[in-house]
Amino acid sequence: MSRPPSALPAQPPPAAAARALRRAARFVRRALPLCRAHTVEFFTRGLWERLVAPSPDAVLEALRAAGPLARPLAAGAAAAPCDDDIFSGAFCENSGKLINVHLFALAAKYYSLPNLGVCTPLEDMLEALKGDSEGATGIKPDEFMNNKKSHEVKVMSELVDSIANYCGIKQVIDIGSGKGYLSSFLSMQYNLKVYGIDSSSSNTNGAHERNKKLKKHWRAYQSRGRENLKSQSLEKSNNRPMESEINCKTINEELLNNANSLQNQDQVINQDLVPSFGFTEMATPETNTETEADLVTGAQSHETKLSEEVLAVLNVLPADAVEDFSSSCYNCGELCEEEKVQRKMTSLKSKARKSSESNLYFPLTSCITAETELSDIITDLEDCMVVGLHTCGDLAANTLRIFTAKPEIKAVCSVGCCYHLLSEQFENQEECQDQVWGFPMCQYLKDKGWCCGRNARMSACLALERVAVGQMLPTESLFYRAVLQVIIEEIYGVTKSDRHVGKTFSKSSSFVDYVRRSLKKLELDDSKLPDSCIMDYYEKYKHRMNELEAFNMLKVVLAPCIEVLILLDRLCYLKEQENIAWSGLVKLFDPVKSPRCYAVIALKNQSYS
Repeated sequence: MSRPPSALPAQPPPAAAARALRRAARFVRRALPLCRAHTVEFFTRGLWERLVAPSPDAVLEALRAAGPLARPLAAGAAAAPCDDDIFSGAFCENSGKLINVHLFALAAKYYSLPNLGVCTPLEDMLEALKGDSEGATGIKPDEFMNNKKSHEVKVMSELVDSIANYCGIKQVIDIGSGKGYLSSFLSMQYNLKVYGIDSSSSNTNGAHERNKKLKKHWRAYQSRGRENLKSQSLEKSNNRPMESEINCKTINEELLNNANSLQNQDQVINQDLVPSFGFTEMATPETNTETEADLVTGAQSHETKLSEEVLAVLNVLPADAVEDFSSSCYNCGELCEEEKVQRKMTSLKSKARKSSESNLYFPLTSCITAETELSDIITDLEDCMVVGLHTCGDLAANTLRIFTAKPEIKAVCSVGCCYHLLSEQFENQEECQDQVWGFPMCQYLKDKGWCCGRNARMSACLALERVAVGQMLPTESLFYRAVLQVIIEEIYGVTKSDRHVGKTFSKSSSFVDYVRRSLKKLELDDSKLPDSCIMDYYEKYKHRMNELEAFNMLKVVLAPCIEVLILLDRLCYLKEQENIAWSGLVKLFDPVKSPRCYAVIALKNQSYS
């Protein structure tokens, strides 16, 4: 029997989280002009001349030598005391230009989450939540999802299941569930009752249909496992006929004892013992057979354990295999026990079918806001936890607000994304002041009137780790767009437009073709612009392409610092609440596979209701 979960790992105290936020905010404020600059305006606004003093080559060389692209900070450097003023020399006090790229790169590295000392290791979290219990084994998500999604779902579902078990809850609400990958896996692999809520009806309908397909794959997956184990069992049985007869008798007696024990319990079947094989449909006789086996397996913790070999076979063999065992026992003079076992199995099958109906994944369509009453959407709302895997924009912030406001919600695990879609309270002052904003959430940044701006939030979505391992930035496409902007302003006098060029670059055969396609999308007459004129613009700026490359690399290096500001804002908001027992940031994913890799996690005090 496994020990109960231990105490949760140490969490960053509110003062430590607030101190890290203040320090990161101080640096980011100095670097905001770089973050807020839009590469479309790179040439039209003279961004390099205005914001960066060193040459492009010097910038790129310094970033490769000392920046986050080169190596992590030395061990212990993050924990060592540091005078934040040392990094102020990166920018000119008068002009605000970047003048020291080496200091800039060190500061960007220093103020990233891995080096601020506020994150909790995933391994520590899982160890504390699980105790000595073993993780679930079964379906492999990479058979049904791409590598990125499989990685995300596998890691996050294990953590969510551990939190749910720690809190003693079986209901999970997946907010912004999208195509339902996480919801389906939580239901299928971990026997949790999951409500997946998404604002898009097409996503919800797609998730429903995808669920059916996943169930078929799951059955095929289980079938392969049964066939393999069955063939192994038969082979061993043929080699050891006398031992087989003895095992058959043992199995029959164990089944009888366990069935009698189960019948005498008031709550024979609960969601911990009955896995969910049907997500949106009733369980079939085939899957009910698997449910029977799992019920017997669960009951064996109260009786004498079977051998590991026989237990594995019993766990996956279909009903006719169990009957074969009983037939063998009939030859051994055990007919009476066989009849009793079959009656008990029939009763267990009926109960398992009823229980499995409650362990489903329910895709729902609804737009979630901070004021949403979940009980209006979920009629059987009970003690639960809310999760979100890459919830876009304000939805991640609203998930945390719902968690803190609703007593039924005992825990939250939220991984946000699409920071550029966040609403900012201090970005457009003329808008309604009573609106619930996505940023900032904590009191400190609100008191400071902090505003990142859309371009800075867009920069936070850049993937530094991918660039660090050699994935190139789309410099040529950005160069095309920046030169196009010069043409639009100088030839057509247009500085702002509601229309967008979109993915024209990938469809274009040359710069001339790109410009003509773009002008048509912008509804501008390209007939007055000869090819020679277009190429003149290209030739005028092509030697400055390295400026654009270096500028974008500076934005990539800053990206983690903007993300730090957003994530620490959310963590500090949770630290301000009185009903939270534990809160922290946990790095869940490999950032190369999944750049938005940090989860905001919190658990309420158990006495809170």
